[in-house]
Amino acid sequence: MSETMNLMPPLTQLTEDEQMLRDAASDFAESSIKPKVHEMDEAAKLDEGLIKEFFEMGLMGIEIPEKYQGGGGTFMMSIVAIEQISRVDASVGVFMDVQNTLVNNAFLNWGSEAVKEKFLPLLATEKVGAYCLSEAGSGSDAFALKCSAKEDGDAYILNGTKLWITNANEADIFLVFANVNPEAGYKGITAFIVERGMEGFSISKKENKLGIRASSTCELLLEDVRVPKENVLGEVGKGYKVAIETLNEGRIGIGAQMIGIAQASLDASLSYTKERKQFGKSIADFQGVQFQLARMATELEMARLLVYNAARMKENGQPFLKEAAMAKYYSSEVAENLSSMAIDLFGGYGYVKEYPVEKYFRDSKIGKIYEGTSNMQLQTIAKIILKES
Repeated sequence: MSETMNLMPPLTQLTEDEQMLRDAASDFAESSIKPKVHEMDEAAKLDEGLIKEFFEMGLMGIEIPEKYQGGGGTFMMSIVAIEQISRVDASVGVFMDVQNTLVNNAFLNWGSEAVKEKFLPLLATEKVGAYCLSEAGSGSDAFALKCSAKEDGDAYILNGTKLWITNANEADIFLVFANVNPEAGYKGITAFIVERGMEGFSISKKENKLGIRASSTCELLLEDVRVPKENVLGEVGKGYKVAIETLNEGRIGIGAQMIGIAQASLDASLSYTKERKQFGKSIADFQGVQFQLARMATELEMARLLVYNAARMKENGQPFLKEAAMAKYYSSEVAENLSSMAIDLFGGYGYVKEYPVEKYFRDSKIGKIYEGTSNMQLQTIAKIILKES
């Protein structure tokens, strides 16, 4: 075992810096986000003032090095912050999750020094990023994308449509995957940095969603968008590697979002069952209710251990593909289970918008779908354990 591994804290033991950021994110969520949750959910729109506060808090560039005006933090710091923000509002949690675990990490891992110097300070201090992979015919089969990029002198001309793009309304920097050589299949896929305002690029339909409603999810249109060659992220034809490696990290971020929802569901259930009285006593005094609460707490702890373990392995340079898939798969199951159980415990009150648990249930469902469906995670896990056996 290496010296670095010996220095890593146990899964659920946070370093002082991690604890400080977690507490700061929690306080920010309670004071600034919580009063606006219902309004944002109803309006299906993030509060613009909150976006500015996220940058002021340093929550949009946690892992970006200080030389690029970022926080110089760790992946685990991003994970605990996402968890705490999502505990109050998963819509806002995924807003910062996409920025940190997908967009920023893609630039950090694949950007040239010139690209990093140009874009990372913007992402750390003022500009929202979006990750643009999915299309109508390429969801789980992500590399079946049809968005094209044709070389034209010192640029590439992009044409196509992207769907389900998180942060599209708020973003100024878009990481768009397009194919420069369709005959080469996935080996022609390349990652391009598209900036808001480029001619031919537009934000189209905004989806009216079941959950995480304040998070914008939109269609993007690219019509002869001229992207300079210096805006290629990584190598031409290596976009599939950018996508695979970034999504592996992003799945841990989704796991953090899901355990945030699960924690909120448990917290609300504990508080309500102690206050709600039936037959002359709190319903928390009934053994049947206690067993439900105990199951909720146990499932949450297991999910958190999986998420934190995957994050620690990623941080420590260990292979973490299986662990990330397990974390995303199980945490999304737990978030849906716990939010549903919370509604059961609240009874009729759980079904109305006056109480928060119906929103937790709506928000949890997306965990089984985006950044790799549950079936895709199970397929990944199965392939690895069969290979290891």
